[in-house]
Amino acid sequence: MLTKKLPFLVAFVMLLTSASFAQTIIKGNLIDASSGEPVIGANVSIVGTTTGAISDFDGEFSFKSNKEGEQKVAISFVGMSAIEKSVTLNGGTLELGTIKMESDAIGLEEVEVMASIAVDRKTPVAVATVSAEQIDMKLGNAEFPQVLKSSPGVYVSDAGGGYGDSRISLRGFDSENVAVMINGIPVNDMENGKVYWSNWAGLGDVTKTMQVQRGLGASKLAVPSVGGTINILTKTTDAQKGGNVFMGMGNDGYLKTGVTLSTGLMDNGWAVTTALSKTTGNGYVDGTSFEGYSYFLNVSKKINDKHTLAFTTFGAPQTHGQRRSYVTEEEYDRYGKRYNKDWGYRNGQEFNTNENFYHKPQMSLNHYWTINEKTDITTSAYVSVGRGGGTGIVSEDRHFESAYRDNSTGGIIDWDAYVANNRNEDGSSKGAYRAGYNNHLWTGALSTLTHQLNDNWTITGGLDLRYYLGEHYQQVEDLLGGDYYVDNQMASQPGRHTQVGDKVGYHNDGRVQWQGLFGQVEYSKDKLSAFFSGAVSHQAYQRIDYFSYESGTETTDWQSFLGGSVKAGANYNIDDHHNVFINGGYISRQPFFNAVFLNYQNDVNPDAVNEKILSGEIGYGYRNKGFKANVNGYYTLWQDKSFVKTVWEDDVPYTANLLGVNALHKGIEIDMSYRVNHKLTLTAMASLGDWRWMNDLEDVQIFDDQQNAIDTVNVYIAGAEVGNSAQTTAALGVEYEVFPKLKLTADWNYFGNLFADYDPTRRDSEEFSGQSAYEMPSYSLVDLGFNYGFKMGGFDGVFNFRVNNVFDTDYAVQGLQGGVDELGNMTMSGYYMGLGRTYSVGLKMSF
Repeated sequence: MLTKKLPFLVAFVMLLTSASFAQTIIKGNLIDASSGEPVIGANVSIVGTTTGAISDFDGEFSFKSNKEGEQKVAISFVGMSAIEKSVTLNGGTLELGTIKMESDAIGLEEVEVMASIAVDRKTPVAVATVSAEQIDMKLGNAEFPQVLKSSPGVYVSDAGGGYGDSRISLRGFDSENVAVMINGIPVNDMENGKVYWSNWAGLGDVTKTMQVQRGLGASKLAVPSVGGTINILTKTTDAQKGGNVFMGMGNDGYLKTGVTLSTGLMDNGWAVTTALSKTTGNGYVDGTSFEGYSYFLNVSKKINDKHTLAFTTFGAPQTHGQRRSYVTEEEYDRYGKRYNKDWGYRNGQEFNTNENFYHKPQMSLNHYWTINEKTDITTSAYVSVGRGGGTGIVSEDRHFESAYRDNSTGGIIDWDAYVANNRNEDGSSKGAYRAGYNNHLWTGALSTLTHQLNDNWTITGGLDLRYYLGEHYQQVEDLLGGDYYVDNQMASQPGRHTQVGDKVGYHNDGRVQWQGLFGQVEYSKDKLSAFFSGAVSHQAYQRIDYFSYESGTETTDWQSFLGGSVKAGANYNIDDHHNVFINGGYISRQPFFNAVFLNYQNDVNPDAVNEKILSGEIGYGYRNKGFKANVNGYYTLWQDKSFVKTVWEDDVPYTANLLGVNALHKGIEIDMSYRVNHKLTLTAMASLGDWRWMNDLEDVQIFDDQQNAIDTVNVYIAGAEVGNSAQTTAALGVEYEVFPKLKLTADWNYFGNLFADYDPTRRDSEEFSGQSAYEMPSYSLVDLGFNYGFKMGGFDGVFNFRVNNVFDTDYAVQGLQGGVDELGNMTMSGYYMGLGRTYSVGLKMSF
């Protein structure tokens, strides 16, 4: 028996032996072609088999194959173009080396250059990057800036709690001192530097990646990056055909639906991607119902290997109720944390004093020109047309609301009673419902040339041109029971009887010109990378006032200011694990529009000067097998900051012009992440800031509306903390794959050393000398989320469930400081409660 089976046993053993001899070990390393960072979690396999591996924390992969001869290795990753490599398998080890994976979006690399996207272990700045996948997982029905709240140095406030009303600060600097750029195009308001996130409420649907560069940042433009730069890159055009539909629901009637479609890159070189969505809800805060839409369109044409054209337009028309008035502790105790004193019912319908409505589409035409293998030019011509504003009451009585708040119905305004008593004996309205419009036309062109001198040196230069026309006026929307409203603000027609559609209060235009040049020299060799950049800009303002001046005298001369910046930095990679960087710079920034023309008049401020910012930073990074850690320290000295404040005395507005204010912002930031294995990732962050005003001011002059000096005050702010932003923050995060395709995310965020906002002109007596600002209670929030991926028919589905503020924590997110009580303690006049527990569920089906 054994003799008969022996040949078969020998053959079987030989078969096993030959199979083992034929095994080939396939190895390689995947990196992102644009950033140089490892691609983690990519699928690598032999075509036609289930044999393969997933790239690890360093982008490396290794697996065995029993196949022989000519085969194909397939590599795929979400957001990257798939790769197939032909290989010959004949046993032993096959080293594929470093493989660069390109984005599957057409024109993304060129946009990244124009937007000055920072590269890990090369660009010497402190940076945090948020991907589209993270936005999908963590945004839910929260405001778009909320996805950044776990980043060092960042404080995000819901403010009044209305749709799109969030505000964000970096290292204690508000939006006017934080450069916000979308696809490399600056979007800070040309008159006041602010960013209104309600204008960009649809960005969460179309953002491909968002990068926060703290401090001076990597941008080559002369932009207001005192606190940092928020770089948002939207989708370009997908190279692959497909799309998705999605639907989301949440608390307080939240409902969102949308669709995205892409043709992919067609044989004729054309590609089109479009996205549409609609969002509605009642709002967490009382009286803040909203309706918003968003749209996105990108059309690209690859003309040839040297030229590509891309047209992009996106916008988010919306309307929403607001909570603009601070609320006292007694009012919250009586009415609850959702309380809003700015609304009520009129004829049984919700009616809000403050209704915001706006549409600010942006359109750009980009040309990508590869002159040769060393020289590229990227040019963008863009236009933004903003239409809309916010409502309010224009009235003889500034305190009308308090007389018509009905405590028996929750402290809201009884609009029916107001309308019934709003008619004077002559038929005129005591007050009228008006809309304050802030329309604008913004056009610009941005062109960047990049030339690689050799393997180590690269020079970049370009031109930045902008023109802005802002139109500001109030218009009667509803007479609220009267026949007309008497407006006394037009100099040529005092006592004018106005009807619905007539302008009241004010009507003026602001014009802004901007011409800028920028350049950068960059060196990169082996372990060292360094840069030096400079920018110079000319900004000119002109004001036209149609109400306060007679015809022929309504237009000012152009007021011109030169500004600019210089920056330098270097990064040194000590080895594969350790790197250090340093950067520093100086910014001379032109004053804002209202610091040039005081008291909303054409009177030119002769003392308007550039603000000066000196900033420096050092940092250290560590990378090893899925573990990343960064620590950095910063020092920012801000000189000649100007405050223009409206001071009310006996219901009469006056203007105070504070010049020569200095502040010092310094701090330490730490962030780390640890990918324990393919299932578990841990993140942590801590940020410790010390932001204070440095000097008192003497003999600050107070002016009336004719620019006559009527009084002087001393301002005592030396040593007082900068308000409106948490100076100490911390975060812990967990992402865990419970089982294949089901991910759990949990985030804990802490906010401390949060000081109330305050008007410096109200610190006008010696009792404020050396007095700290009012410190609000610290608070912690916990958020949870689940994401489940599945396949259904020909669709790839993702189900998302998210709960923010799981424990329904009560906290004050923003406040306004009052005075000093009889014990010498600071008081707070009012504040906004943050949002309580909110939830959302969403379903996206991709094809």
